[in-house]
Amino acid sequence: MIRTRGLTHVALKVGDLDRAIAFYATLLDARVLIRNDRTAEIGTPGAHDVITLEVSEEAESGSLGTHIGFRLVEPLPVETLGAAVTGAGGTVVESGEFGPGQPYVFARDPDGYAIELWFEPENEARPE
Repeated sequence: MIRTRGLTHVALKVGDLDRAIAFYATLLDARVLIRNDRTAEIGTPGAHDVITLEVSEEAESGSLGTHIGFRLVEPLPVETLGAAVTGAGGTVVESGEFGPGQPYVFARDPDGYAIELWFEPENEARPE
């Protein structure tokens, strides 16, 4: 068995590096950690996550699995989440609640990648 500290990063092919950075900065307050002319690594405040953005003329819209999930710190109304997505330049695909007080939004970023914003309350299987 190999022990890890969990998922460290996700790499996405993007058509426009500045546009991709702006989307995640506006939506999630992501900050550029490292950048050059073809790639950038961004992360969100208070977390150890990294999204690697790689410029590619062959960017396949939404080609990474089914989605990338971002767990919310607090439950927010789906209307608020949807407005944040569209305000950042994305598109809402679906929204609702997985259960009472558990809102979610599935959306697409400007390059077509599917993202999920959701709230999951603390439980025994996933303590904070």
